[in-house]
Amino acid sequence: MKKIVFLVLLILAIFSSCISKNKKFFVKELTFPENITPEQKIKLSAYLTPTDQQYAWQQLELTAFIHFGMNTFTGREWGDGKEDPTLFNPTDFNAEQWVLSLQEASFKMIILTAKHHDGFCLWPTATTKHSVQSSIWKDGNGDIVREVKNVCDKYGMKFGVYLSPWDRNAESYGNSPRYNAMFVEQLKELLTNYGEVHEVWFDGANGEGPNGKRQVYDWTRFYHVIDSLQPKAVKAIMGNDVRWVGNESGLGRETEWSVTPLNPDINETIATENKRLDINPMANDLGSRTLLADAKTLYWYPSEVDVSIRPGWFYHPEQDHQVKTLQQLVDIYYQSVGMNSVLLLNIPPDKRGLLHEVDVARLKEFGVYIKNTFKRNKLTNGNIAWTAQNGDFKEFTASGDTINTVMLQEDIKKGQRVEVFKIEGFINNDWVKLAEGTTIGYKRLLKFNDCAPQKIRVTVIETREKANILAIGAYRAPAIAESSSELNLSDVTKDKWSVKTNSPLIVDLGETVSVKGFTYKPATEKESVFAYTFSVSDDGKSWNELKKGEFSNIKNNPIPQFVKFDNDVNTKFFRFETISGTDSGKPSVVIEQIGILIK
Repeated sequence: MKKIVFLVLLILAIFSSCISKNKKFFVKELTFPENITPEQKIKLSAYLTPTDQQYAWQQLELTAFIHFGMNTFTGREWGDGKEDPTLFNPTDFNAEQWVLSLQEASFKMIILTAKHHDGFCLWPTATTKHSVQSSIWKDGNGDIVREVKNVCDKYGMKFGVYLSPWDRNAESYGNSPRYNAMFVEQLKELLTNYGEVHEVWFDGANGEGPNGKRQVYDWTRFYHVIDSLQPKAVKAIMGNDVRWVGNESGLGRETEWSVTPLNPDINETIATENKRLDINPMANDLGSRTLLADAKTLYWYPSEVDVSIRPGWFYHPEQDHQVKTLQQLVDIYYQSVGMNSVLLLNIPPDKRGLLHEVDVARLKEFGVYIKNTFKRNKLTNGNIAWTAQNGDFKEFTASGDTINTVMLQEDIKKGQRVEVFKIEGFINNDWVKLAEGTTIGYKRLLKFNDCAPQKIRVTVIETREKANILAIGAYRAPAIAESSSELNLSDVTKDKWSVKTNSPLIVDLGETVSVKGFTYKPATEKESVFAYTFSVSDDGKSWNELKKGEFSNIKNNPIPQFVKFDNDVNTKFFRFETISGTDSGKPSVVIEQIGILIK
């Protein structure tokens, strides 16, 4: 045992050059020496901590995505880069309405889609004509980025940018050196001309360019630009400061480790290591003892949960009645902020350049609910920090009021360590288990049935080194009374429909119908359709192709798709044909997945 202790101390000494000034913690990254035991790795992992920027980011808790751009005016989710810039013309753009609406709901940062996959830039850039300069909005003299940043500064809202690496308009895309040089210039413009930027958000989108080639991104170069121009900004998703939770549904993991061997696939070495460990952002296990035992390097790489308040990421008027309910938003809050993550909630402005009234009202409801729920801790001594080894517990005096939620926080400046814990309440002279969990991290929220305990007891069952508990709170979340309406996916009953062929799917509607569009519902148990054609016929023999398109982002956001035609068309037959799926297949479609729109 003495040899093991000595070896661990020696290892800590060896790593003194890359740990913090007090010679105790590893900041952001820890590479293990060879030939140490799994148990020694676990001990060292307990001393991995966030950077100052990562810690400040985690404290934000609620951040907002703003998807606004060419897709807002075309009704698409992914543009093809061929859109006429004159289509971009918000009639009543008001960045102040965005910021004040979000601030009232306790959001602390806005991340603006400065450029989406269509390549249209919301600022006047020297790199392309496909920008607001070529629009009719403000006669080409407008700058969305500037106006949003100015209002953020005015009201103390932090500001971030999303710059899509995939650019379907750029002629150079696929010619890696040329496009990377252009992308760097776009980054420099955004990070130089608008003051402080707090988060730079990249997804890993990488489609084909006009030349049919895929781009090879120079992430090392991109990182250098960000670190040199905005050293306090966190780099998210394809950045190495903040990771994607792995879904777009607002769901964190029950066990959410910020200490993980996962890092973004920015070079062959990291990609090979992720493959060896069989981990990716969507993996269920990102930090178990078993995984760490096989790892070579660990990172402080916390989770960001991105989800839209609507089914889509851009505004579509037909989704005005599909804004997430208060109950859905509260559930997302508990499963994101309450599971050691930061929530990035997308609220897309409409064609006016305003957050829609329905969204604003829901944000206000949400903000009031969260503030009222957590405004008063019903424990008298919950803010006293304490440490615990395996099996240690601490009791807290309760006010005797009804509660149904407990909040726990670790002092993550000293690492993330708790592996298993339980919460008990002293009720009717007996200790009753109220909840239990695995990881805590920055914040953990647990809900249970209403009760009025006289005391609360927290037991740390398993921990990596001594746990550092920063705070505990007890609260009552009010019940939410609301009704939900079922989404209508077809205006035409299928009683008269008959399937003529299955691949492609050809259907006889049984009567001639004036069709305005169709819907497609992805099946959870199989691959979704990505590219498709939709055709109509009077006799089932001679066909008129009405739509050849793609269901953008359906792989990450598998929601029902609504497609509207430019003009109504009378038809008795329709044909839905799959061109390609979201993976490598060509999935078939059944009649239950297709609806016809006539309204």
